Amino acid sequence: MTLTIGILIIAGYLLGSIPSAVWIGKWFYHTDVREHGSHNAGATNTLRVLGRRAALPVFVIDAAKGYAAVMLSHFAELEGDALFFLKIGLTAAAILGHIFPLFAGFKGGKGVATMAGCMLAIAPVPMLLGLATFIVVLAATHYVSLGSMTGGVLFPVYIILIDGFHSPYKIGFGVFVAVVLLITHRKNIQRLRAGTENKTYLFLKRPKL
Repeated sequence: MTLTIGILIIAGYLLGSIPSAVWIGKWFYHTDVREHGSHNAGATNTLRVLGRRAALPVFVIDAAKGYAAVMLSHFAELEGDALFFLKIGLTAAAILGHIFPLFAGFKGGKGVATMAGCMLAIAPVPMLLGLATFIVVLAATHYVSLGSMTGGVLFPVYIILIDGFHSPYKIGFGVFVAVVLLITHRKNIQRLRAGTENKTYLFLKRPKL
């Protein structure tokens, strides 16, 4: 069983390492998004650099790989808390793969979309509430980072609202998500405080490089 879990964790990391933003940018636009904008290989920077047509598949693929990574847990013959802890391990592996992708020189993105896919697999209703929060904040402020952090910070709150305090491990996972999002967005927090954070308008045309 230990060998199986190790193989699954490695598979989760490899799934997370799929650099959709890098591959789509290079294959279809002859552009490495890491050389422009915020220099992150994620959906947000792809939107700013290449536009909606490139950003949408990047977001979908990044979320799907997170979801798929967590679903790998069903290949292990585990139940209860042991199964949940494996899902957490697979979440960490997928996010680590996105941030430090094996297939893109270990230079990736912040893992927000990948984390969203993991969250959907583990706590679907609270995650959808977090997504709704993200959309509302983005629409009101045009700050993707602020929307991501707000949705993430409220994620454990939504878990409590839906499940009460009967799932302490799930609440702990929600807190983990919130902390990771705040850590990975620490530079965005500094720019938000300084008033220099980039705004994102979903309906602007792709800028010229």
